[in-house]
Amino acid sequence: MVPLRARQYLWVHQAACLMILGAAVALAAVALPAWAQTPQPVDIRIALITRQQPPPPLYEFDPIPEDEGLAGGRLAVRDNNTTGQFTGQRYALEEETLEDGQDAAAAARSLVERGVRFLAVNLPAAELLAIADGLKGENVLLFNVNATDDRLRGADCRSNIFHMVPSRAMLTEALAQFLAFKRWRRLFLVVGPQPGDQLFADAMKRAARKFGLVIAAEKPWEFGPLARAKADSPTTAGALTFTQNLDYDIVVVADEAGDFGDYLTYRTWDPRLVVGTQGLTPTTWHPTFEVWGAAQAQTRFRRTANRAMRPLDYQVWMAVRTIGEAVTQTKAADPGTLRQFIRGAEFGLPAYKGVSLTFRPWDQQLRQPLLLVQPRFLVSVAPEQGFLHQRTPLDTLGFDQPETACKLQ
Repeated sequence: MVPLRARQYLWVHQAACLMILGAAVALAAVALPAWAQTPQPVDIRIALITRQQPPPPLYEFDPIPEDEGLAGGRLAVRDNNTTGQFTGQRYALEEETLEDGQDAAAAARSLVERGVRFLAVNLPAAELLAIADGLKGENVLLFNVNATDDRLRGADCRSNIFHMVPSRAMLTEALAQFLAFKRWRRLFLVVGPQPGDQLFADAMKRAARKFGLVIAAEKPWEFGPLARAKADSPTTAGALTFTQNLDYDIVVVADEAGDFGDYLTYRTWDPRLVVGTQGLTPTTWHPTFEVWGAAQAQTRFRRTANRAMRPLDYQVWMAVRTIGEAVTQTKAADPGTLRQFIRGAEFGLPAYKGVSLTFRPWDQQLRQPLLLVQPRFLVSVAPEQGFLHQRTPLDTLGFDQPETACKLQ
């Protein structure tokens, strides 16, 4: 047995050793070199520039959600931060909603002066170009999420813009591929009075030539917004005979404003289907799209936004996720560095489309499969089987490299 005096000595000695060890640990923690300390996360700020929508009519069958687009960006920031917490980035979405008459280029310049280097732009082509030209020379990247104008990928392309939304050429060629696949070759083209309607019609004519279809007849729509005047539509006799005495397989409507396209369905003189901007439509996303993991994205979005994901939500989501993927893969946050990587062959965006999405280096347009849908069902996915390309079937949609008028600087 150890004597009492010896045991007391051991206790005192052990206590002293513990005190010395604790002090050493504390001192070592304070004196850790800079490289061994946890780094502060890099803040990556992304802004979504959109314009305040006018209030809807007293009754609207399918009103545009107030957070359309924003909800997609918020979900993407949440996705980016899930990875960023392990890779050292912290993402934030700034929502810049322009009032009526507010200058878009000035608003974008203000965001850049406050340190924002990535802008998702939900504005028409003219305002997008004004922003791009106003920020020329700045180390800033723009992401077009809503302007489908072909000229933005052609003569009016800009090196600081990436296009998440498909062009009209891509949309109409997805539709034309389906019609060619079904052998519905003779088209009756109905063109609305708005400038966008004529641009859609022009793109459809080009798509028809490309895939061996024929414009058998073409007429302007001159009966007003009958699809909106729902109470009067069943009794408008002139429109009921609009399609009489024509030889065609399918009606193609060019009505981007939604004024009359829905009226034509089931009101053609002969039993014919309606496609185009109404009826069977080409789009990037749809609530009934569930394959390739899309059901999981639909569920997550509905849980956070309490509604279905719309195409604009998806396009903003892709823009924010493109930034997140590029930052993760390059371990850089500099827009110039990211631009070169995003344009390159090493970049790929997982986006629930069955393939990794990439950008065309000649016009910075995102390649992606497009959905052909009716209001409550997915009908097909373009490119259709059998339409081949030496690089990727996705380049059968839109302007290929030999066709482009874009000259990026």
